[in-house]
Amino acid sequence: MTRYSKEERRKRLGEALSENPFFTDEELSEQFKVSVSTIRLDRGELGIPELRERTRAVAQEAYSTLKALDDQELIGELLELVIGERACSRLVIDESMVLAKARVARGHYLFAQANSLAISLVDAPIALTGSVGLKFKRPVQLGEVVIAKGTVLKRKQNKYWVQISVSVGAEEVLRGDWILFAMEDVTAIREREMEE
Repeated sequence: MTRYSKEERRKRLGEALSENPFFTDEELSEQFKVSVSTIRLDRGELGIPELRERTRAVAQEAYSTLKALDDQELIGELLELVIGERACSRLVIDESMVLAKARVARGHYLFAQANSLAISLVDAPIALTGSVGLKFKRPVQLGEVVIAKGTVLKRKQNKYWVQISVSVGAEEVLRGDWILFAMEDVTAIREREMEE
């Protein structure tokens, strides 16, 4: 087990948070084998805000780049978006999203989170889902925090192949492969037709 000097630990902490700004102080404490208060002190010295502030800053930047969706159409909280490459969103399963008897999330909420994340990756004013291959791996419980991560695997002309992985903690609960189509803005199409 490696023990770092204070300077080395702070350097590595800064690197870890620049790669993944969503690490909690508790997760960092385990990773660096120091107390949570030491992590907080290190973050303070490095000028790195707490998780809530980091999440808010990343989300604001991500929302500003949305093209194919309006921010109200996205299911979950957008955490990261690099159009044409990768995206990440967060959804907390609340009472309104679960089945009354089973107390597990209704599948359409998980699908909606994943589908809207996939659409957000398309570099066009309008994007449509062509097909989806989806596998639910386990039920998601009331109160669990669901993180969806999407990656554009390939793009050919107006067609995108996107893979979405949805997890609770380190456990994957859903995986899907999307084929999406980038469409022109309907207004632009109508204006062009009227000119002809």
